[in-house]
Amino acid sequence: MATPSHRDAILDQFTRQAVPFSTAPGVKDEQALRLLVESSGAGPDDTVLDVACGGGLVVCAVARVVRHATGIDLTPAMIERARALQEERGLGNVTWRLGDVLPLPYADGSFSIVTSRFAFHHFLEPGAVLAEMKRVCSPGGTVVVADTDASADPAKAAEFNRMEKLRDPSHVRAMPRTELTELFAQVGLPAPRTTGYRLEGELESLLGRSFPLPGDADRIRQLFAASVEDDRLGIPIRREGDAIRYAYPVAVLVAVTDDGRGVAGVIDGAPPVGVETDADVAGRRRLLRDIGYKL
Repeated sequence: MATPSHRDAILDQFTRQAVPFSTAPGVKDEQALRLLVESSGAGPDDTVLDVACGGGLVVCAVARVVRHATGIDLTPAMIERARALQEERGLGNVTWRLGDVLPLPYADGSFSIVTSRFAFHHFLEPGAVLAEMKRVCSPGGTVVVADTDASADPAKAAEFNRMEKLRDPSHVRAMPRTELTELFAQVGLPAPRTTGYRLEGELESLLGRSFPLPGDADRIRQLFAASVEDDRLGIPIRREGDAIRYAYPVAVLVAVTDDGRGVAGVIDGAPPVGVETDADVAGRRRLLRDIGYKL
């Protein structure tokens, strides 16, 4: 559970970020959302929970495929933004809930798919949140985590997290993919299938939708400029004329829960979660085309 000071930081940051964050090109990118929907294996019989749902982008993307989707978030302004997006897209199979994620206010096994995107670096206890996601996921269901993939170099990861804390005081810690993977084992989930992509953008645009403390924006600019030369942040950064462009690596981890028979990582007799057949991918792509996604 968030401490009072951390809770206050989240509410402060994401009340102000509700619109800028939700409308940022990289965050609302349809291709990235499609990757998450495809990775989850979502279909018409599924019920989905998105943890720390923010402005509802994941919920509204997956709602086009599934029976019902639910989003929970701590920040009222984010839930308001999510409801506006739902109305804009004419979705009737969506529910929103204002609340904390520790513990999740749902019974065991309530959802067949449980997701969380761009939230784990804000959690004080990411392992506890993942354990809650597993608890509310039904036997044989799917747990999906997408978050920033920090450098495997501890010094670079620490510098990246220092920069992100300056940019967003509610930031706690982005983990490297290997550490995110280890969390799955710690809570009793099988080794996740992993994929990833890059969230690309331009530094001044990023700062324009961020709310650092006075004076910290210039410190962030200095860190990015230095990283162009020495890679101190451990992420791809380059200059284009007067602009600095970046690419935050994003890891997407997917695991299937034990189905109650002691079998984890298997979907309807298909190969384990690390092995996906061409037929699986083709079937989901057909479904996504049918409901209007461009592939």
